[in-house]
Amino acid sequence: MSVDILLTVIATAMVQSIFGAGVLLFGTPILLLLGYEFVDVLIVLLPISIAINLLQIAKHHAHIDFAFYRNVLFLTLPPIALFLFLVTHTRINIGVLIGSFLLLIALKEYSPTVTRAIDALMKYEKAYFATMGVIHGLSNLGGSLLTALVHHKDHAKDVARVTVAASYATFAVVQILTLWLFSRSQIDVPFAENAIYLVVGALVFLLTDEMLYTHIEQARYRRIFAGFLAIAGIVLMIRALS
Repeated sequence: MSVDILLTVIATAMVQSIFGAGVLLFGTPILLLLGYEFVDVLIVLLPISIAINLLQIAKHHAHIDFAFYRNVLFLTLPPIALFLFLVTHTRINIGVLIGSFLLLIALKEYSPTVTRAIDALMKYEKAYFATMGVIHGLSNLGGSLLTALVHHKDHAKDVARVTVAASYATFAVVQILTLWLFSRSQIDVPFAENAIYLVVGALVFLLTDEMLYTHIEQARYRRIFAGFLAIAGIVLMIRALS
């Protein structure tokens, strides 16, 4: 068991416990910077992400925005599978572009001009959903665009978190199936280690949900969410430029 992976899992699981995304969004660039292979990173992080999301869905499934989720199913999942298959043979660096976009979304909370610009962009939702799938398949970073769109919709915190969780879990299931079907020979992560990381991630969720998430008020949650998007944008830009 690797200590650096374990610490990464603990830190990113706390983030995902609050926002519905984080294990893949932050864990992927962190572990790539530490020298791990892309496929191995996915095999470690995807089950943890799914487990946390399923716990969130079980708690707040009645709050899922199903209109949003249908768009994810039909517009986002096919490009994820296709481009994940392609990316097992090549790497594409789009972190600066995504990072800049997340910073712009975060500024929406403080700038009417930015709000109007984002509102105009989000009118092209179908194209946005498809682009999100392409980016997630290529880089595992589509969750950043997912959280940005959910944040833009001004949902209540339970609706926002569980809608992200349901969408993100579906992303992860498609990714695991794609890797299993087309890249099985590249996987080099012991099952026992993966099981330990999974249990740790689930325990972190249970503790964070009880001790932190339930005590965050709605208005404060939106501000924290904006900060989360800004930090995600900065991390992705640093990863892309390093």
